[in-house]
Amino acid sequence: MRMIHPRCRVQFGAEDIEFILSVLGPKIGTSECLVKLLADEDSRDLILDDESLFHALLERRGCLRVSTRFYFYILVRQVFRRADIQDRSVADYVAEVLTEFSRTERGRCVVPGHTAPLDYFVEMLGALQTADDRTSFFLRVHIGNYSLFLSGVFPDRIRFRAEGRGLPDLRYYETLGRIQYGVASDHRLAKRFELSEILSTLSERFETSRLALNDIAERLFSMGDTDYTLEALLQSKRGGPSLQ
Repeated sequence: MRMIHPRCRVQFGAEDIEFILSVLGPKIGTSECLVKLLADEDSRDLILDDESLFHALLERRGCLRVSTRFYFYILVRQVFRRADIQDRSVADYVAEVLTEFSRTERGRCVVPGHTAPLDYFVEMLGALQTADDRTSFFLRVHIGNYSLFLSGVFPDRIRFRAEGRGLPDLRYYETLGRIQYGVASDHRLAKRFELSEILSTLSERFETSRLALNDIAERLFSMGDTDYTLEALLQSKRGGPSLQ
């Protein structure tokens, strides 16, 4: 496990600069002007909040040449704003969660003392019983992140399995994620990593956050093969991003 930090807004590739210019060029000017504007926090946030970028990501046909961090931040920021989650750092954090979990190997729960990754919540909750203080914090954050990712991006899969196979439903994921985020937000390491407010907000607004991510999923994905990873879904979706 690695700690996720909200830093999508400060990592731009050349392809992201080109995309912004292709959408907002008349407002901004040259790439040199854009680079200077992005270096200033206030002007950068105003640029990234422009809804034209959101619509262009959703509506342009063909393979989009943008980074995954840029792609997810623009989408999450807009749907969170509409859900009245206004803190940019929360959208930034969730965008980073989607970026991490879009690569299967990066989202695995690897815990010291366990020979294999923990793939199921029951295994993670069991590991909490014997984990040390630091590992417990990382585990709780991971459980919160994983609950939000699964219930946000794949709600139909969860409903199908709950109805057809008696597996946990969306309410289970919401409760689990809300509790683990809440406990983690009060941990000393949350303050050290400057995540206390973000985790607290996600705990208090878990259902709202999940529903906002459902909006993104509905716009972008069809379920198709239920074993698809988010990376595969993005790559297979016409108009989806090229994962960098």
